[in-house]
Amino acid sequence: MGLAPLEFSECYLDSPSFREKIKAQEAELDKTNRFIKELYKDGKNLINATKQLGMAQRKFAQCLGEFQFEYIGDAKTDDEKCIDESLQEFSMFLKNLEDQRELMMRNITETLMKPLEKFRKEQLGNVRAERKRYEKETEKYYSSLEKLLNLSAKKKEPQLQEADSQVEGIRQHFQEESLEYVCKLQEIQERKKFDCVEPMLAFFQTVFTFYHQGYELAKDFDHYKTELQINIQNTRSRFEGTRSEVHELMKRIKDTPQEYRQTSPISFEGYLYMQEKRPPPFGSSWVKRYCTFIKEQKILHMVTFDHRSGGKIGETESVTLKSCVRKTTDILDRRFCLELDITDRPGTVLTVQALSEDDHKLWMHAMGGKEPIGCHLGRTLSKERGIDAQLDDMGLSFVKNSITAIETRGINDQGLYRVGGVSSKVQKLLSLMIDEKSNEVDLSASEDWDVKTITSALKLYLRSLPEPLMTYGLYKDFISPAKGGSPESRIQAIHHLVHKLPERNRQVLGLLMKHLANVGAHSKQNLMTVANLGVVFGPTLMRPQEETVAAIMDLKFQNIVVEILIEHHKKIFTDSPELSPLSPAGPVLSAPTRQSKKVSRQNRPLAVYNPQVLDIQNAAGDGSVLTADETSMGSNESVSSQSSSASTSELEKADHPTFTTSFSSGSNSRCPQASFSASGATGDSLTAATTAGTDKEKQEQSVTNRKAKAVYPCEAEHETELSFQVGAIFSHVTPSREPGWLEGELEGKRGLIPENYVEML
Repeated sequence: MGLAPLEFSECYLDSPSFREKIKAQEAELDKTNRFIKELYKDGKNLINATKQLGMAQRKFAQCLGEFQFEYIGDAKTDDEKCIDESLQEFSMFLKNLEDQRELMMRNITETLMKPLEKFRKEQLGNVRAERKRYEKETEKYYSSLEKLLNLSAKKKEPQLQEADSQVEGIRQHFQEESLEYVCKLQEIQERKKFDCVEPMLAFFQTVFTFYHQGYELAKDFDHYKTELQINIQNTRSRFEGTRSEVHELMKRIKDTPQEYRQTSPISFEGYLYMQEKRPPPFGSSWVKRYCTFIKEQKILHMVTFDHRSGGKIGETESVTLKSCVRKTTDILDRRFCLELDITDRPGTVLTVQALSEDDHKLWMHAMGGKEPIGCHLGRTLSKERGIDAQLDDMGLSFVKNSITAIETRGINDQGLYRVGGVSSKVQKLLSLMIDEKSNEVDLSASEDWDVKTITSALKLYLRSLPEPLMTYGLYKDFISPAKGGSPESRIQAIHHLVHKLPERNRQVLGLLMKHLANVGAHSKQNLMTVANLGVVFGPTLMRPQEETVAAIMDLKFQNIVVEILIEHHKKIFTDSPELSPLSPAGPVLSAPTRQSKKVSRQNRPLAVYNPQVLDIQNAAGDGSVLTADETSMGSNESVSSQSSSASTSELEKADHPTFTTSFSSGSNSRCPQASFSASGATGDSLTAATTAGTDKEKQEQSVTNRKAKAVYPCEAEHETELSFQVGAIFSHVTPSREPGWLEGELEGKRGLIPENYVEML
């Protein structure tokens, strides 16, 4: 179980469980800080030790180069020449090796040491400073609150109002500081995944590039490196998308905090001050307790919690409520008080004090007091969109007409579904199309409505439905298979869930997925891969009923579900798909997604990772304007989708390491040549990376529509792969979107081929 998300709404309750969640997040960051400090110290020791090793190696190489075998006679045999020259070759090899070692250590300093230390000082340091401010504001607020609550109710009204105003200002500042601190905590928890791991990835790539003679070791790392480099690129992108969503939610809560206070028809909770009577002459004292009232059973649970005593939680006490009566100030010289009659303590009356007038009314209402509630803080989940969109015959007709028009007029338009239309025109078109009196607009021929207006109107229609197309009730069920399991089990689970949708929902969803598959098939022209379409339609087709930070974190899984629906729509939307039966409890999740094969050391060459193969098309610089709710977040689970969305130009321009590995042409040993380039690398390494990339691009062009011959046997582990023996001839060989794989035909069947199992003919 990972760290629990911190909901912004909890900042206003400030419950004990909320404080415990914050403590857990702070402890995790402290552990990360200690880890980075220790790692930095060990890294310094490693660099110093490596320098000493390099000096010894150079001395050894100099000794080899100065020694020369003497021969008898006036000439040397071929054997003697080879033996004599071998020491010079060894010496030159070691010198070149040490040149690369020095470059490696400079790269380690730039790619590992400095980024980690920068992350520790800047990011973790900022969190520690924010933590101190948060603790200071906590102390200030609760101290001022207690002073306010201890004020005599007999004071003049202006004095009471002034005191209320001061505490209200302090409270607002405390809650805003709490929101900022919670946001910063969760942001840094997400950020450390790539800010800590990516420098380590660069470090290992540098080491394995240096040890290019031990390519078997580099081979084992290559699978991990390839996957991890792609994971880092997607997390950074969900992170950016998730962060923007979180900041939007925080802004909305800041603007209208009362709408986001957690209220429930089942229970009500918050802080109350309990009057505890003491024997004379000590009088009575007031103790702050966090109370939860279960409305149906009328049970009040109370737990003592003091923010200023280290957050120590006391024992929980529960009582059953008989009645609740407002206590006036002429009886008790304190405001916001209630008298609670307890059934399990006959004759016992508890006197409690709420934190404010509004809080007092809410407790009165929850406990069934006689004084009616003065305001309603329940949150309305449905948003006023101004459009009465329904999933009726008119809506179905609009969807069909829109799809026909888009596929007829603009299937190849760049940025299809991502470039938005003019808002006024979009709303006008949608109003016309779903109006029974105006349903005669011919979108396929009309020049009044451009394609981007039609696509935007279709998305607006789907977002404006009273319930998402994939329904609130099945949201968690759809998200679940996207979080784990094999591709087959995911298809099974989603197929099962699709057929639980209402008939009309399933019909519209099937039409839409068939259309989006057609759009994705034209991705070379419109630049809209399946991954990009998943980003656009994930939040449109499915969303949770309650908008929380935890729900925002699931955005990436929504995209994965839509990608699966697009890629496998033929199987999913048929009544009798060729899928194994599902158990009554649902699909069984099996092993993780397929990776490149691993075979024995004797016959397994190093897998090839080439970013150029991933980038089938470069969407950068197309001038498209992206809408705010379509931040790019690719799917980690769909390799074919995610890899097509990566951009080579973005990788080359980013301030992060770029790794390039290629085979040496004309080499019988098939030994890989690897190069590493990063910010701070010398010109030699950059030149090497550029040369490797150029060679690889030429290799890609040479394999297009050509034949290949198998040099290693292979047994398929997935239905999309081909099984073959040594000597098998493949035709129509083209690059695959999956790294390290080609696509080709063998005996009438087309499938995936490991790129390093074949040689081109």
